[in-house]
Amino acid sequence: MSVDITTTEATERSEEETVRRILTGAGDTWAIVGLSSNRGRAAYGVAAVLQRFGKRIVPVHPKAETVHGEPGYASLADIPFPVDVVDVFVNSDLAGAVADEAREIGAKAVWFQLGVVDEAAYARTTDAGLDMVMDRCPAIEIPRLG
Repeated sequence: MSVDITTTEATERSEEETVRRILTGAGDTWAIVGLSSNRGRAAYGVAAVLQRFGKRIVPVHPKAETVHGEPGYASLADIPFPVDVVDVFVNSDLAGAVADEAREIGAKAVWFQLGVVDEAAYARTTDAGLDMVMDRCPAIEIPRLG
């Protein structure tokens, strides 16, 4: 007996595998673009969750503020050590450039937060061999891993 898998099911399964791979295998250093000390912003709370799950967070914001005890940097290029994942909290119009910078600094994966979508950036990033997810939140996904 054979089982037919629809394209949608296969895509969903592939995306779930990518989410799991990024959260468990891509590495533990996460540059969070758009993270500032503003407690009212989603990036602030997501960064705290990532820290609770053992990730090293690296704030990336023009103000280069220290957030959750971690020193900030004005840009990805300013970070003086390797970054595994770039988590993007900027609007979709700016996100593609951030994904391109993530490739340039040698990140292994790019994560576009809820509401951040850029299909062309997704294609460029995955074509370059990086894992990528769009329009999802690691703070929602990581507790699901069990």
